[in-house]
Amino acid sequence: MMVDPTDGTCRSCGGALIITDADDATMTVECQDPECSDSYLVEPDAFHDGCVTYYIPFMTSLEAPGD
Repeated sequence: MMVDPTDGTCRSCGGALIITDADDATMTVECQDPECSDSYLVEPDAFHDGCVTYYIPFMTSLEAPGD
């Protein structure tokens, strides 16, 4: 799931971020700049959205169909 650059960018280079994984306490983000490719953990509300824009939809997408 892509992070809107107005909500957050890579803390190392300022590049675009994609959320690649999440659990009950963290989300893993990865920089999309091929020269950076930094990956790190952030808290579910790292983008100051109340967990509504990124965390909840991402966690919902992890659920298997029929669960």
